Amino acid sequence: MRILAFGTYQAADHPRVAVLLDGLRESGHRVVEANAPLGLATRDRVAMLGARSGAVRFAARLASAWVRLVGQGLRARRGGGPDAVLVGYMGHFDVWLARLLFPRTTIVLDHLIFAATTAQDRGFSGGFLQRMLRLLDVAALRIADVVVVDTEEHRLLVSESLRAKAVVVAVGATPSWFDAASGAADAASAVDAASGTGAAGAADPSSADASAVDAASGPGSPSGHPEALRVVFFGLFTPLQGAETIGRAIGMLPPEAPLTVTMIGNGQDLDASRAAAEGGAPVVWVPWVDAADLPGVVARHDIGLGIFGTTSKAQKVVPNKVYQCAAAGTAVVTSDTAPQRRAFGDAVEYVPAGDAEELAAVLLRLAADRELLAARRAAARAAAAQFRPGALIAPLDAVLRARAPSRARARARPRPRPVRCQKSSRRLPAADDF
Repeated sequence: MRILAFGTYQAADHPRVAVLLDGLRESGHRVVEANAPLGLATRDRVAMLGARSGAVRFAARLASAWVRLVGQGLRARRGGGPDAVLVGYMGHFDVWLARLLFPRTTIVLDHLIFAATTAQDRGFSGGFLQRMLRLLDVAALRIADVVVVDTEEHRLLVSESLRAKAVVVAVGATPSWFDAASGAADAASAVDAASGTGAAGAADPSSADASAVDAASGPGSPSGHPEALRVVFFGLFTPLQGAETIGRAIGMLPPEAPLTVTMIGNGQDLDASRAAAEGGAPVVWVPWVDAADLPGVVARHDIGLGIFGTTSKAQKVVPNKVYQCAAAGTAVVTSDTAPQRRAFGDAVEYVPAGDAEELAAVLLRLAADRELLAARRAAARAAAAQFRPGALIAPLDAVLRARAPSRARARARPRPRPVRCQKSSRRLPAADDF
């Protein structure tokens, strides 16, 4: 099938759409993109929609992006056009334009987030804004022919009348995360070989990791114990992620504990997390790491932290960082929720959501038992294999192929013969992006 990825999505910031497109390509579909990134974070979008002046600025920015999308979309329609249009993440508005440009084409909406629940999680809970965002969610779901969600819990949020459209496709991880795990393993083997032969100047893995963190965070970063376990968290510090819980767990760990923690990112709970971590285990606070470098940075750690939030939304998701950390070869510690257990079974360590004391205890246990740590790393990486793009796309692939015959019949109808200009026999070139 010919599939057009369409919208203002930002794959570098939100890799969900990249996973879907990689999976569709691996499944044999021909995929091209019509993409005009909006350049706004999720929180920025919600904040702008919550104020009149912000809504005007948002509309102007969206209109500018849509001008580019219309041109790309019209080019894609030539030569027969796509069999399906996939509207990427945060496509609540883009799905309207997709339907306008492709009225008889299967429209697939990647509905990874519900606008109303996301606004609540980000601290925007005004009555008018919530009503507007709920209407936005419902309208987008009605326009689409197929709705892609990430968990069964999110599928059940789709109204019963529209639920037949919904298909569950896990978030997964892009190939770069799996490649990072192999690269880290190769580097560790090289270090072990050099150390075993007594090579001068050979560095152990922990100091190689410390150098990477120091480079990311700047001079003066704590390096920790020479054999310290390395723990990493990365994210936007939202209530869903439970960053304050992680901070409290760090604060409970003794400074001499054989581990160091790297906290990557920023957001609304950053200050609370930093305050709670005071006096505990050594921490490196990194404002952010480029998306292209992040897999390698994470893979050089021993443990990746998932989410620990207690919000309603936190009970319904498996966050991308859990898939990514597992793919990168770290052990994973995350909250004990139904969707995460369903996805990873016994391959990861679970703690009750919001329980900082138990999180600290699990980290100390893994630091003390390196055989258990190694087993957890191996189990997480093995479990991640089912979330490679080509494997996880199967439910969507089946739906698209089931819809293909009717589209193929439509393509088989006779078309009007092209009209030549009498003054010239030269044909205009037929654009075919597929």
